[in-house]
Amino acid sequence: MTQSDTFLTTRNATVADLARLLQVQHAGKLDVVAPAWSLIAERGDLRLIGVGEPSLTPDGVTVGETRLRPTALADAAIADKLGIPGTYLRRLRAEQIGLYDANVNTWLADDPDRRFLVRGLRDPASGTGVVRALLSDSYRVVDNLDVLMAVLEGIRTAGVEVDIARCDLTERRMYVKVRAPQIAEYAPDLLAGYRSPFTGARGADNPTVFAGFVVSNSETGHGSFSLTPQLTVQVCDNGMTISKDAMREVHLGARMSDGVIRWAADTQGALLDLVVKQARDAVATFLDHGYVRAALAEITRQAGIAISDPQATLDHVGKALRFTAEQQATILAHFIQGADVTSGGVLHAVTSAAQTIDDADVAHDLERCGVKAMALAAAHAA
Repeated sequence: MTQSDTFLTTRNATVADLARLLQVQHAGKLDVVAPAWSLIAERGDLRLIGVGEPSLTPDGVTVGETRLRPTALADAAIADKLGIPGTYLRRLRAEQIGLYDANVNTWLADDPDRRFLVRGLRDPASGTGVVRALLSDSYRVVDNLDVLMAVLEGIRTAGVEVDIARCDLTERRMYVKVRAPQIAEYAPDLLAGYRSPFTGARGADNPTVFAGFVVSNSETGHGSFSLTPQLTVQVCDNGMTISKDAMREVHLGARMSDGVIRWAADTQGALLDLVVKQARDAVATFLDHGYVRAALAEITRQAGIAISDPQATLDHVGKALRFTAEQQATILAHFIQGADVTSGGVLHAVTSAAQTIDDADVAHDLERCGVKAMALAAAHAA
């Protein structure tokens, strides 16, 4: 992992560690709305003409500029916005940087007045800077640090004791898992035949499920801010995500004027007030015994279907949800170790397999599929 990687991402962090990293990032942020004619690719970097301090030379005053290196994620966004095949642009960066520049500059020049939001970030430790995203000029910026602080304030005003179980930050998204151990229910039917693949502990001996939700946000155009309920099985830490009840806020807004963005306090204040209220509403809705009981009842209704042919059922589920061959193999292994040969066992296998994945985005995406995988398995086996 490079110094830049550690500046951009963190895995399995505490909320204090996440907040510190987000504060460092916040201090280094550079958001610019720029027309295409003011963006130039040079040796794989992106030059932002007119952004930065002008300089005095013997020939007169030179317009300021800022030079940033696109991340792999930003390269994907550049390819998407300019209609360049992503695999082709990645190869050019690796093998033919001159052709990379030529392709990007050609398509920027094709529509010189087209405007973009460039999201940049400077690392104060190394002095280097990156482009994290190339977005529409109507993209509404909702920063991770502001979201985290607003959510914590919403939880505080709701007056419910919670644990921040885990925090992940990737170049795509921030994930914060909130749990309320005192909002617990028993799920004996759901866990009767299950055994943790991590410890061997039996669900029948401790069929406890906790209330909670996952906070997710993207600063780089990879999905909306959301608060999604999640029930956690105590015996194995599996997270059952109930996506249909998620509260979401899409990052769309009015077009912004050119130049470096400096957000007005009242504009950001109104947006963050909404996040505080949504977090408070999420606590009231999701961290509630009645909600947990109803959610468990709905899951349990689909969980008891016997799986007579695990390989065929899991192949069907894997194809429907587009799991990789490696993910399917891991899920099958967890299904066998879990010893619950029902559709509920498929749910447990998917959510426990997610815990073994190093890539936080992939892990969270797989975990979110658990309930849907159970429904697909039940329908296939019925």
